Amino acid sequence: MPTFKLDDREIPFEAGETVIQAAHRAGVDIPHYCWHPGLSIAANCRMCLVEVKPPPGRPAMMLSVLEWDAEKQDYVEQKKPKLQPSCQLRAGEGMEVLSQSSEHVKQARSAVQEMLLLNHPVDCPICDQAGECRLQDYWLEHQGTKKRMRDEPIHKPKAQDFGPTIVYDAERCIVCTRCVRFSDEVAKDPVLDVRERGNLNEIVVAPGRQLDHPYTLMTEYVCPVGALTAKDFRFKARVWFLRSVRSVCVGCATGCNSFTDYDPRTQNVQRYRPRENLDVNQYWMCDEGMLDYARIHERRVLQARVQGKEASMDAALSRAAKLLKGVVADSIAVVLSAEHSNEDNFALLALARDYLGTGHLFVTGRPPGEGDDILRHRDKNPNMAGVTALCTSTPLLSMPVLLKSLEEGRITHVVALGSAIPDPNKADGFKKAKALIALSTHDGPLSQAATVVLPASSWAECDGTFVNAKGLAQESERAIFPQGDSLPAWKLVFRLAQALGHELEMSKLSQVRRAMAPDAGAALEGNQASVGATP
Repeated sequence: MPTFKLDDREIPFEAGETVIQAAHRAGVDIPHYCWHPGLSIAANCRMCLVEVKPPPGRPAMMLSVLEWDAEKQDYVEQKKPKLQPSCQLRAGEGMEVLSQSSEHVKQARSAVQEMLLLNHPVDCPICDQAGECRLQDYWLEHQGTKKRMRDEPIHKPKAQDFGPTIVYDAERCIVCTRCVRFSDEVAKDPVLDVRERGNLNEIVVAPGRQLDHPYTLMTEYVCPVGALTAKDFRFKARVWFLRSVRSVCVGCATGCNSFTDYDPRTQNVQRYRPRENLDVNQYWMCDEGMLDYARIHERRVLQARVQGKEASMDAALSRAAKLLKGVVADSIAVVLSAEHSNEDNFALLALARDYLGTGHLFVTGRPPGEGDDILRHRDKNPNMAGVTALCTSTPLLSMPVLLKSLEEGRITHVVALGSAIPDPNKADGFKKAKALIALSTHDGPLSQAATVVLPASSWAECDGTFVNAKGLAQESERAIFPQGDSLPAWKLVFRLAQALGHELEMSKLSQVRRAMAPDAGAALEGNQASVGATP
């Protein structure tokens, strides 16, 4: 692979790559605002300027500039090399580029920073971007001087409502146009544009429109400053109090890689952010996925229930075991869940196959929804492919077949993972069962019809593996501790097996995964969730 020298480091590059692209891939940061690896090149912020040394025998391109001479108390003409934006500069074999080691580059970046901050309001204490703002970071790294302009700054509209999810502050905007390019190039809805010129520039929404496409929160995410803020996260938390784990979005079968940001003091998840994975979601997430974190704390089943009344976990497990003991295996149905991880489903599958002795396996999940050709999948379950891969030896049947079996009395007892069903209007059919034991995270059709409900932890409260629609197995890490009395569903299965008098050797997650490996097959090969950036 060809290389070029960046300061004192050899950087490999591929044909067609720019200097900043190759440096980014090599883990070297060249300061930038407008450049983004997933968007077209704008080269308008000029923060990524670098000095390129000329080849031997060729003079450098020089510019004539006026610089203040303190001794002469006058401007004198000087020569300096012409700097080039590295986001636009194609890398070449043997090229020598100066970034951190060039005094001319340092002066230019300091000047760019000063220009961008001339009219920028100093409202960092109330800005949601504080703590992860590039203006703050680059001021410390590349400027570090007090403001010299004494004139009144240019005032622009503040707290503009751009649509259902986004608020815009034009005074903070540096007009990098990332939001404009994202809406045009990725969301395929060119609803944003730039109005006026110079220091009167601001972002505007097309007349008669709102910023309301399915990827609006990404316009806030790509904003390098605090100009665009999400209504959902606005004034909600300070980022320096949050911690992050690598996770997988469970909003649909795409399985976008994400970061789960949570407050360790309150054990509340505050937001999702996309995590780079070029094989799955590139750099993006949809609004549905970004806001799906709210389900972690909403409509939760946090305590065991027996006949609709709250009970202790031991009492509920004892009651569930009593309902299942002595029942003919052919009368028991086990319902797996496309919402839950492979580990949860495999534990229940092992209980059904090895101890309950039933071969009546069904699968349930959330009903399908709207999709597109960008990221959103019509299947709103994160692990349908994983559940299918686990059950290659025994075919999975659908909910209508189970409901018909309950109606005819061929199935009398049901052990179900999850709570959602594809058609919520058919929930009354489960009342035909003599006993329904539901391992549920949320209140829903199954938990409401259940004889015994065991509280299962959400995906944010336990490690788990999910297989997306492309067949990629991805691991999602635990963020917060299990809420209420809930436990990971695989642990509930283990305790239910104990209550039934069986020794299911799955008291640890590592044991579940070791037992699961042969059954999961190729679907579990390659943890794609480990690919990408760090928090």
